Amino acid sequence: MNVEPLRAVLSEIRPEFDFGESKDFISDGMLDSFDMVLLVSALDRKFGISIDGREIVPKNFCSFEAMASLLHKHGVCL
Repeated sequence: MNVEPLRAVLSEIRPEFDFGESKDFISDGMLDSFDMVLLVSALDRKFGISIDGREIVPKNFCSFEAMASLLHKHGVCL
């Protein structure tokens, strides 16, 4: 899995954090609910997908693996 595209998007939203150092972005305080909304918008634009509102839950954005799994459901392979 190539996490660099996700790392780049996350760095645009929260440049003050090193997401590679975290196992859970939410629990570690790196992302909050507003950040998740910004992240969804950025991922939709970057990958040409549409993430459903029901999918905007912490478990889908807490790690690179969780986000990659969500993107995979939308046909995006990293």
